[in-house]
Amino acid sequence: MSASHDIIDQPLSKVVTECPMVSDFLQVYGLVVNGHSFRETVAQLPVEFWTDFETSAEELTGQFLDLVEGILEVEAVQQIHSLEVLSGQNKRGEQEACSLLIKPGEITCIVGPTGSGKSRLLADIEWLANEDTPTKRKVLLNGVLPDENLKSSFGGKLIAQITQNMNFVLDMDVQSFLLLHAQSRFLENAEEKVAEVIALANELSGEGFQPDTPVTFLSGGQSRALMIADVACIGQAPIVLIDEIENAGVDKRKALELLVSQEKIVLMATHDPLLILQANRRVVIQNGGMHKIITTNEQEKAYYHELFELDRKMQKARNFFRLGNEYFGSF
Repeated sequence: MSASHDIIDQPLSKVVTECPMVSDFLQVYGLVVNGHSFRETVAQLPVEFWTDFETSAEELTGQFLDLVEGILEVEAVQQIHSLEVLSGQNKRGEQEACSLLIKPGEITCIVGPTGSGKSRLLADIEWLANEDTPTKRKVLLNGVLPDENLKSSFGGKLIAQITQNMNFVLDMDVQSFLLLHAQSRFLENAEEKVAEVIALANELSGEGFQPDTPVTFLSGGQSRALMIADVACIGQAPIVLIDEIENAGVDKRKALELLVSQEKIVLMATHDPLLILQANRRVVIQNGGMHKIITTNEQEKAYYHELFELDRKMQKARNFFRLGNEYFGSF
């Protein structure tokens, strides 16, 4: 679509064809879609129109441009082709041994002992570090340092972070919350997306909830499952940072598969061997620095299936006893 300020001089029929999401706005104000531009249409509106809607030509045009700019921001967010973390220094002030490059559709794990600096790496990415953090790392997007124009063009929707510490404070039910989020992202099929998110969240959490369940009534696992599904289906963030979801009460394997299926860049700090082997690679953190990068090899991929079977049995046993059953030799 053209730059937002040029859009008001283009025929509305062309604008709606290229950007169907503006149709609702035009319909609300009863503006006819034809060969006239938005500017021409507004100039022809009668005095009664401005009285009825209690607005002005300047205000109406401003609202229309805000809508178009929001849509352009959404389109821009979908254009991250790579994320690169250039090496800085470790806690001893020594040069890090490697840099990290991640592309959409890939999972990279961050591994290392507790306190080694895994969360610091996630924070550097979240802040888009430019030698202005203790590690002196640089974070590049699409091969370049993101300037203020690039950051602002994403409108706060560049990076999503999922942690174990998530709580809702809104007095709102699940469906209303998701619908509000979907509409703020200018999604055409908002209600369908909301239904999809709720279904996926119920699948991930294992403990179902209804669309009219207040978000403050959700358990910790249900909350995280809802946020993962929301990030995958409604959220526009192309980069997802995850801090230890292994104990989050969700189906972690399905959660990762869901995020990767949306062609997002996924970086996850974890101690879980199943998640580590599900990833494409892992960066090893030592003394606060990136020590080395290991690509998951064929033997590890085969071993993953063994661990998956063990994990499946553990999940089955966990659900069995959680539901109050007694064991008499078989489940």
